[in-house]
Amino acid sequence: MIASDLHGSCFYTERMLGRYVEEGAEKLLLLGDILYHGPRNDLPKGYDPKSVAKLLNSVKKELLCVRGNCDAEVDQMMLEFPILADYAVLWLEGKMVFATHGHRNGADNPPPLQQGSILLHGHTHLMAMERREEYLYLNPGSVSLPKGGNPNSYIMFEDGIFYMKNMEGAILQQYALI
Repeated sequence: MIASDLHGSCFYTERMLGRYVEEGAEKLLLLGDILYHGPRNDLPKGYDPKSVAKLLNSVKKELLCVRGNCDAEVDQMMLEFPILADYAVLWLEGKMVFATHGHRNGADNPPPLQQGSILLHGHTHLMAMERREEYLYLNPGSVSLPKGGNPNSYIMFEDGIFYMKNMEGAILQQYALI
């Protein structure tokens, strides 16, 4: 499961973790902006960063996270898993995945990528699942503060297919990796 931009919402973190369990996911990749709402955003529903930290700490062995522009060293002090890496390079079915928050390297300023790679980032709070010239661009949108009329959303990867889903689990879009 891939999610981004929790921004300290206990309400949506609980819903996300509920979806994580219902989906039967093995790992949860969080693309930053975990505890703090940021000065440009309104407070999300159920804003309670301490409770979000407690919830995420309870599944710490199942998390992989990258740092968002609203994440800081003080946030790391609350969390029992690492969140301060600017990016992670992963391999998925023989393809390189560059996972980042998106405020430094995003769809408009991608890192150097090989043909067929996957650029995965949050930050914009806008869902995306687009084939670009050299890479596949995926953005799960935002769990707690979606923008542009998007629903609260996340991405699942199963059997070679990426599924964009809303917080009720309905498929909004899909892309076959094969």
